[in-house]
Amino acid sequence: MPGTALFDTVLIANRGEIAVRVIRTLRALGIRSVAVYSDADARARHVREADEAVRIGPAPATESYLSVPALLEAARRTGAQAVHPGYGFLAENAAFARACADAGLVFIGPPADAVDLMGDKIRAKETVKAAGVPVVPGSSGSGLDDEELADAAREIGMPVLLKPSAGGGGKGMRLVHEEALLAEEIAAARREARSSFGDDTLLVERWVQRPRHIEIQVFADRHGNVIHLGERECSLQRRHQKLIEEAPSVLLDEATRTAMGEAAVRAARSCGYEGAGTVEFIVPGPDPDAPAGTAPEAYYFMEMNTRLQVEHPVTELVTGLDLVEWQIRVAAGEPLPLAQEDVRLDGHAVEARICAESVQVLDGSPAFLPSGGTVLRLEEPGGPGVRVDSGLSEGVEVGSAYDPMLAKIIAYGPDRDTALRRLRGALSRTVTLGVQTNAGFLRRLLAHPRVVAGELDTGLVEREAAGFVEPEVPREVYAAAAAVRRAAVTAGGAGPGWRDPFAAGDGWRLGGTPAPLRVPLRVPGHEPVERTVPADAEVSEEAVTVTAVGRRLRFVRAGDWLGRDGDAWEVRDHDPVAAALRAAGGAGGTGSLTAPMPGTVTVVKAQEGDAVRAGDGLLVVEAMKMEHVITAPHDGTVTRIAVRQGSTVAMDEVLAVVEPLTEVAR
Repeated sequence: MPGTALFDTVLIANRGEIAVRVIRTLRALGIRSVAVYSDADARARHVREADEAVRIGPAPATESYLSVPALLEAARRTGAQAVHPGYGFLAENAAFARACADAGLVFIGPPADAVDLMGDKIRAKETVKAAGVPVVPGSSGSGLDDEELADAAREIGMPVLLKPSAGGGGKGMRLVHEEALLAEEIAAARREARSSFGDDTLLVERWVQRPRHIEIQVFADRHGNVIHLGERECSLQRRHQKLIEEAPSVLLDEATRTAMGEAAVRAARSCGYEGAGTVEFIVPGPDPDAPAGTAPEAYYFMEMNTRLQVEHPVTELVTGLDLVEWQIRVAAGEPLPLAQEDVRLDGHAVEARICAESVQVLDGSPAFLPSGGTVLRLEEPGGPGVRVDSGLSEGVEVGSAYDPMLAKIIAYGPDRDTALRRLRGALSRTVTLGVQTNAGFLRRLLAHPRVVAGELDTGLVEREAAGFVEPEVPREVYAAAAAVRRAAVTAGGAGPGWRDPFAAGDGWRLGGTPAPLRVPLRVPGHEPVERTVPADAEVSEEAVTVTAVGRRLRFVRAGDWLGRDGDAWEVRDHDPVAAALRAAGGAGGTGSLTAPMPGTVTVVKAQEGDAVRAGDGLLVVEAMKMEHVITAPHDGTVTRIAVRQGSTVAMDEVLAVVEPLTEVAR
């Protein structure tokens, strides 16, 4: 628009990969960027890449990234004219949007009233329903107490989905199959909602069997223009949190795409929207007797996210647009640069979310456990059609204070098969040593026949997850680790002067032929093993190559970490004597319950002396906004509770001890 001036300085009220992403567009527009950081992020990548960075407080988000006064003071000190909230934290906080306006700052997002309206899922459903948008059957009215929620769930019929009214991103959502579990699940959902959003108001909805999750990207300006930029399929999820997103969806034909797009535009108009937003729909699974490729007959509004979405890059790649630039221009008063008829979707894009988590098999089932540590080595992929949005760099400490997402890897191609193939290849070239990530898991997920065929639903990952997780550490990993130990021993004995062969520890013996060297090793979460060093291993500071399982394999390495094909393992030395002493002392024995991840104890249900049954919940540990229930491993008596509510715990720290019942007692 002639006469419209963009901002000179923009403060980014966020961290990690989205802050880096926004900085990139600001730099392209010639706008000065200001980053903010907590003490935990003093060395973070977004801090280094911004034109200026301001400390806003200690590590807890409530004292830094969620502190409105600290953010406004940072904007004042740096002369910022506008604030980009990214996603998460205060991105959908109407009070923050109003505080920015009161301070003379432009909030690069929708009006506060729209944030308020769509942030309340109950009011949002009522509003869009009045605008002719179909909604999922569920509870009506806000402020329902626990008994009223349970009554509404029984009236709807099981199974039902509990959802925080103020929430998003799948946090706090609980799928309940049995009426007997309603009270417990309502309490847990309220606890998570209060922790994540500061509001424990819940609603309950009918659970749609085998649903697909499809969302529409909308954009509106302050001149009355509202358009959509096509859809994204986000059906590959676990715990209601997205793992893989793609654009466009293979499910929709042109007629359905047009109808859903028009419904999304009506939803945006109904709340006086401006800027980038996403209208999310749930689509019931297809009739099993319907021909392949049949478009859905129904779709229901779930919620509207009043912010930029994590998965916006797939829309950018198929439209050729920079959505962050659009946000900035619309916030500066410019009209949308395109009309609906000018929007074109070209090719296909798929995104994988790289999260700090260890995917393990616990009690026969896959478990996604938050992880942390220092990034010792980082290799991010490139190549034709590959894009990486990342907040990582070597030497950065990944803790449990914030969301576990570290980066996004996105692949584009002229068709879906090409995009999937490029993304699988990019994930196999991803190296993050020092922190466990889900990159290898996602690579295997993307090769699943149903994923390749586009036969998706939101429960697929959890149904099929066991097939994407190695229950045991591959033998070749131990072979590579043993070779590294042998090389270290040999190097340790080298040097000028005489060498005592009996002190070398490298298997030397009379006759000159070394004895086979066996090395005791342990990967956290697995039983210790002893392995023989392979004879033809090649070890360097950067990598180790071994022949194992009939193949010659190369691993990258850093410290005790080894990586290959997107997977990573920390292989430690194992001291059987020390382990036996720990077990005898009750700190790691069969009755000890240890923290599966670093985090905070949010609930302590049991007391010392309690009689418990196998599977009873004893404690709850929260990390990266996820809860993990610690359960009794067997029938017995709680003889020790080593923590209390609010305790910060390290991975493998003893939380409680349950003494098993003797046969006589049984």
